[in-house]
Amino acid sequence: MTENLVSIRGLTVEFRVPRGILRAVDEVDLDICKGEILGLVGESGCGKSVLAHAIIKQVDPNGYIKGGKVLFEGKDVFSMSEEDLRRFRWKDVAIIFQGAQNALNPVMRVFDHMIDTVLAHEKSSKEEILKRSFDLIKMVRLDADRVLKLYPHELSGGMKQRVISAMSLLLSPKFLILDEPTSSLDVLTQKYFLRLMRDIHEKTGITMLFITHDLGCVAEVADRIAVMYLANIIEIGDVKEIFYDPKHPYTAALIKSIPSAIGKMGEIKPIPGPIPDPVFPPSGCRFHPRCQYASDKCRKERPSIINIGGGRLVACHLYTQG
Repeated sequence: MTENLVSIRGLTVEFRVPRGILRAVDEVDLDICKGEILGLVGESGCGKSVLAHAIIKQVDPNGYIKGGKVLFEGKDVFSMSEEDLRRFRWKDVAIIFQGAQNALNPVMRVFDHMIDTVLAHEKSSKEEILKRSFDLIKMVRLDADRVLKLYPHELSGGMKQRVISAMSLLLSPKFLILDEPTSSLDVLTQKYFLRLMRDIHEKTGITMLFITHDLGCVAEVADRIAVMYLANIIEIGDVKEIFYDPKHPYTAALIKSIPSAIGKMGEIKPIPGPIPDPVFPPSGCRFHPRCQYASDKCRKERPSIINIGGGRLVACHLYTQG
């Protein structure tokens, strides 16, 4: 995977809050390779979802994109017109939002949702939309004959999630963003959904950004993982490298905090200390108040993310000191 589908450079997103300015994404650089599944992980509130929404230039009303750029196939997303953005957001890039099953209109049948989605972006016959919808509903392992005629209240939570997934693929997008897609699903449905996403990726080759705070989920589907902490990307690597040879102290601490199916409960080590205030973050490396390796340099200087070999990217002074 060498060709980048999405290139993010210096992306900064801020929000106006009563206590001041909250910088949710801070000068982030990130490449997403064509045909890969990139997992984006981190604690709740670290900026993962804000980063995803900024890719399609869609942030909350009290937020704004302060700087940086997002390139999709070399085209600057932030310089697109409103009409170009409207087409881009579903035809080139689709997103499954957190709790997306609640987005279905309760007074519309599933097939009506499909029709509206397609006709909003291109001209197509009802017969063609029906064929496309039928194939996609079957792909997500639902009974298309029955499900396309149903209203949302007649579907379970897992079925709604799969319907939304099918809708996201209606216009054959090149890039699919999944923002915490399993957060409202039970454990068995989560497992089924993750396997389904992997199958869809293998069949279509679609590029995916899978956002979650659940490391167990991302381990099942991702090719690479980017780790985010307090608005910064602090490590990027192959999924096996991240889990078995983490380089950043935060990544290592995050993995140690996961319960093991074969280990002892006493071996679980929560990350020490609270998450710092995002409105008034620490100086230097933002993880230094919770890091056992912190030095004076960590407290004063923000580390740049560097390549330490083999495609491993890490933002830590441990790898820049003499």
